[in-house]
Amino acid sequence: MKLTQKEFDQAVQRAIDHIPEEIREHLENVIITVLKQPSKQMLDELGLTPDDPPLGLYQGASLMERSVFAPPLYPDTIFIFQEPLERMCDTPAELEREIEITVVHEIAHFLGLDDDRLSELGYE
Repeated sequence: MKLTQKEFDQAVQRAIDHIPEEIREHLENVIITVLKQPSKQMLDELGLTPDDPPLGLYQGASLMERSVFAPPLYPDTIFIFQEPLERMCDTPAELEREIEITVVHEIAHFLGLDDDRLSELGYE
């Protein structure tokens, strides 16, 4: 499956709109950026190869790591990687669901949620 940048951005927005408010409300101060692929530096930091790229990446300090005495220097960012997501999906509906799962997974890093809580919310 292959979308234009505009079509993919629209799919990302629709996917975000499907995320439950209890999770979505935490996106208020988070930047969501779409990249075609993760950079080499991102892959190196994650210990991954271009053959096994992530679908998304959270960069920032989780709520568990934050302190009022040392606020983060940079805004939190969720990167969504278009081409890896497109390669794994056959339909627009499947793509939007995978984007939704990816965004929620990355928000979970920010919130400090574990995989058990994500499973309870229906995101495995």
